[in-house]
Amino acid sequence: MKASQRSSEHVMSREALLLQMNRWKFLQKKIVFTNGCFDILHAGHLDLLAKAAAMGDVLVVGINSDDSVRRLKGPERPVNDEAFRARMLASLSMVDGVTIFDEDTPGELIASILPDILVKGGDYNPEDVVGGETVTGHGGRVEIVPLVEGYSTTDLIRRIRAL
Repeated sequence: MKASQRSSEHVMSREALLLQMNRWKFLQKKIVFTNGCFDILHAGHLDLLAKAAAMGDVLVVGINSDDSVRRLKGPERPVNDEAFRARMLASLSMVDGVTIFDEDTPGELIASILPDILVKGGDYNPEDVVGGETVTGHGGRVEIVPLVEGYSTTDLIRRIRAL
């Protein structure tokens, strides 16, 4: 399958994702979820995604919409629009589904899909992860993946602007 085919099939509306989640759950797949802006994909993101994917059978990624990113990061972000960010993530072989959420947090999305494992980067404490209580309340778990030193989208943007 070509990367362009893969990415278009793996970027899903919330409704399409819910249908796919039902299929995966019926097949007893262990579903892992992570989320973020993923504005400029870097080695830290790839490490997180690879480790998250290794924890289960299916990896679903929720990305903040452009409006959500602006509310969280400021008016100059995102650098890449939501359609590009979603296609970029969906083209990765470790990612099985990508959906865009417009809320400031993925709490509502997590409650609707109820993954088995919720993964975030090492800048979070397990008890502070949005949706963590929902996932653990349904028998799942929260996993924290250590950050890869030296990789931050904000730092990358700062370094590029300094050139």
